[in-house]
Amino acid sequence: MNKKEKNDLIDELNNMIDDNKNFYLTDISGLTAEQSSSLRRLCYKQNVSIKVVKNTLLKKAFDKNSINFVQFDDILNGNTSLMFADSAKSPANVIKDFRKKSDKPILKGAHIEDEFYIGDNNLSMLANLKSKNELIADIIMLLQSPAKNVVASLQSSSTKLSGIVQALSDKK
Repeated sequence: MNKKEKNDLIDELNNMIDDNKNFYLTDISGLTAEQSSSLRRLCYKQNVSIKVVKNTLLKKAFDKNSINFVQFDDILNGNTSLMFADSAKSPANVIKDFRKKSDKPILKGAHIEDEFYIGDNNLSMLANLKSKNELIADIIMLLQSPAKNVVASLQSSSTKLSGIVQALSDKK
């Protein structure tokens, strides 16, 4: 690869990082061709893109970016692949699903909405993250709950009250 191709790839990586608020750095070394192909199919089904990159080029793309990625410097060794997705938890779910059959991929780190997560121990937590839409739905449901309770109480009270009034009028 000549210098121009490397610079083009660095620019491409920098653009991918800018365009995606959520990405994971993983280690997929040691996977057979069949396993690698299976992982790529699983990524495709979950709308996750995966790209194997050279650490030196990724480091240069990080250096070029407006966000400070110094926290990733220590994990940029060995085999590194980038996983991008619109949903913050999709790559974590792909990793967890694939690990049912294999011990790889290993989560090196993740960048989710300006937060850094370093190490494989964060995988379960990342897989359980709720999306923005899920959080909004939960908040709406919580806000609606008291109103529904008041309406239900009023409806049941009105039938009880009308029953009492009817019984009193029948008694006279």
